[in-house]
Amino acid sequence: MAQNKRLLVRIVDDDPAARDSLAFMLEEEGFDCAAYPSAEDFLKGDSPSVPGCAILDVRMGEMSGLMLQQEMIRRGITLPIVFLSAHGDIDMAVDTMRSGAVAFLRKGSDRTRLLDAIWSAIERAEGAEPEDAAREVARWQTLTDREREVAERIAAGLLNREIAAELGISPKTVQVYRGEVSRKLDVRGAAGVTRAVRRIEKILAGK
Repeated sequence: MAQNKRLLVRIVDDDPAARDSLAFMLEEEGFDCAAYPSAEDFLKGDSPSVPGCAILDVRMGEMSGLMLQQEMIRRGITLPIVFLSAHGDIDMAVDTMRSGAVAFLRKGSDRTRLLDAIWSAIERAEGAEPEDAAREVARWQTLTDREREVAERIAAGLLNREIAAELGISPKTVQVYRGEVSRKLDVRGAAGVTRAVRRIEKILAGK
């Protein structure tokens, strides 16, 4: 998948506070999000052709997250799924994973753990074709050594001031490098840079 194709994270949760909080957090990380208050609204309003993943609350109104997963399978909707539940249930987690879910997490899980699950879902969704992989490597090779250092640190979750301290440059200079990295890789925000770096690491590791 080419890097300039936007990926969409769907959030399906009937708790408005939880839904809005998660959307806000992911948008802060640079993800594009679509939030739905019910499984039915998701099925009516979402465009499955838009690549990305889905974060589903396990327990919702008439159609639960588990029922939605089965309906998605029935309809041939292949979006990778991350489940969130307020109540840990081993049997339920096993069932969802057997049906293809990427992860089953408790609500309130560590931010890093949640983001790792979402990245795993996105990586499953991407499945780059050989020509796309070659294009991504070519873009990466346009970066200077310093731009690669900045990109790798963005992917590691460092803030501008932390990158500046590690590299011995000013935060303003880091911001300039961030702009060049995003432009050359044809991505937007920290999430786009992180996805690009992860893809490059996976591609180069396979060589």
